[in-house]
Amino acid sequence: MGGHWGEPEDLLGDHMTHPAQIEGLFAGGRHGATLETVTVLLADAHPVARRRIRSTLERDGGCVVLGEATTAAETFAETAWHRPDVLVVDPHQFGPLDVAGMIGHVARIAPGTRVLVVTSVDDDAAVRSALHAGARGYLVAADADADQVLRGVQVVANGEVIVGRSVAGRLPALFSPTGGHVPYPFPQLTAREQQVLERIAAGKSNLAIARDLALAPKTISNRVSSVLGKLGVNDRAQAIVLARDAGLGRG
Repeated sequence: MGGHWGEPEDLLGDHMTHPAQIEGLFAGGRHGATLETVTVLLADAHPVARRRIRSTLERDGGCVVLGEATTAAETFAETAWHRPDVLVVDPHQFGPLDVAGMIGHVARIAPGTRVLVVTSVDDDAAVRSALHAGARGYLVAADADADQVLRGVQVVANGEVIVGRSVAGRLPALFSPTGGHVPYPFPQLTAREQQVLERIAAGKSNLAIARDLALAPKTISNRVSSVLGKLGVNDRAQAIVLARDAGLGRG
């Protein structure tokens, strides 16, 4: 988790051959969390990174950090004992242990725990391996400050998926099956939110979107706010850039 921090984007891709398989892989809500509190375990070899994230999570008031781990063995033991809603982990720091194997083991010992990877490792194989193994998020240290890790915790605790900006634009290539159907790049969005994002990417105003979808402007305004939140962006301009990078709004 150590390193420079910048900004994440909610996104997902997977190399399943059928969209229904993707929906099944990431379906479901939170296990064990209440609407008021998200329980978290931090696993990272760097104490400075743990302190930074812990301070932010506890300051938010909506998260409780149950413990910290500095090795793979400690991570497994603490996860099995506490069964947190979210495990924030940099699995690449734990020696030769296979990342997919580690995430898979966490899923076996604590099926209700969502895994959010926060790491400096940004290569395609690492991202693909972690997400395919079941991680609900992959944030790169250069993309996410502590506040944005908080956003990632909240996203994955609600059964959704988040990846960093540097990963987001690569997902279609990383996970699309050769010659097959390319999954929608933002599956955390509802069908209606996807329609709204398509029109945002095309440069349409809220009023124009409301006309297109035969909805009230206030409803569209609420949908836009929800889309921005799920994408992890601060404004409409950032959403347009992210969506167009993913191939939307070009028709």
